[in-house]
Parts: sequence; C-alpha cells; structure tokens
Amino acid sequence: MKFLADMGISHRSVEFLRQNGHEASHLFEEGLNKLPDPEILAKARREGAVLLAHDLDFADLVAASGARLPSVVLFRLRSMRPENVNRYLSLVLDQHLRSLQEGAILTVTESRIRSRRLPIKSGSTGMGAP
Repeated sequence: MKFLADMGISHRSVEFLRQNGHEASHLFEEGLNKLPDPEILAKARREGAVLLAHDLDFADLVAASGARLPSVVLFRLRSMRPENVNRYLSLVLDQHLRSLQEGAILTVTESRIRSRRLPIKSGSTGMGAP
C-alpha cells in the first residue's frame, strides 16, 4: 500500500511504513512542506496514496468532495511521538487495510479507531467544527 505523510507526521513513521513493506513518502522529502491542503489531497488522490495527517481539515475536505478516494488516516492522539503513532499505525494496518483500499476516513484516538466509508453523504460528515 502507498502512503503520503503530511507535515504533522514524523519522518520516523514514514520509515516505519517502509520497513514494513509499504511505499511511503513525506511532503517534506518532496519539498512540498508549504503545499495547501486541497493540493495535498489532490496529490494523494492522483498517486493512489493513503494520506496520513494530524489536521482535521483533511477529513472535512475529503468528506465534502464526495469522492471515494483518497483514504485518510487522521491521528488525534494526545502524544504524536513517532513510537506512539507507529503503535496505532500497526493497528490500522492490521485491522483496517481493506477499508483503506476501498476508501475511508479513519480517526485514530487512544480509545478507538473510527472508520467512515467514503464517499460520505452530504450533511453527515460530523468531522470538524459545526
């Protein structure tokens, strides 16, 4: 599976994915650290990559688009230390790989991993602020 990491995700998480047989890149590696969110989402869609982010805007953008892809893994953890993110990333890969392939927004917190299939019907995002 292919992943694209936003700026809020550590390079160590990208390396973790590579070590586990996945294709992964980080926006910073590509010199795209200032790319606007809609363009990041478009890049992930074009490249068939799952977007890894810490920014709620991505879930709102993909939900509002009505698109089935790209999938987004949104980390809402109290600690974004790479070893903590990687622990939850392992759970995502073990338990939600098919959802990511088919199109989903996964919200990862300490207490659960919530999966919403894409596309999300208008008016039912429940992702960001009202």
